[in-house]
Amino acid sequence: MTINIALYQPDIPGNTGTILRMAACLGMTVHIIEPAGFDLSDRGLKRAGMDYLEQAALVRHLDWEHFNNWRLAQGRRLVLLSTKAAQPYTDYCCKPEDILLFGRESAGVPQHVHEMCEERIIIPMVEGARSLNLALSVAMAAGEAIRQSRNR
Repeated sequence: MTINIALYQPDIPGNTGTILRMAACLGMTVHIIEPAGFDLSDRGLKRAGMDYLEQAALVRHLDWEHFNNWRLAQGRRLVLLSTKAAQPYTDYCCKPEDILLFGRESAGVPQHVHEMCEERIIIPMVEGARSLNLALSVAMAAGEAIRQSRNR
């Protein structure tokens, strides 16, 4: 079992394409919790993902309820990356069954999703900074998860 990435109703096709490309290169699975803010056949998604989209392990979930039921049945822990969290992502001990969840670029995740997550972690930023680009955040968290798994 490997750590997976989940995108909650992503808004920007270019970010999603970049994440799918990264996941294909790193052997990670990406779960898209729909509805997305764009058509998943979008030109921007294809441009950012290039020819890696065909290699990407992509699982689409109809909505939050379907995704959450699937992950509970699989015994997978949900770890939300959030600007509202306190624990730095580098201090969090990733486990192979973890799913790293990222919210919408425009709005994050709703409160009921926050409450369903077993863990919440943050990428610390300098005071006054609001957020990082979604694809960059996913890459940072995925890199740390891979680093941890290799050091065990």
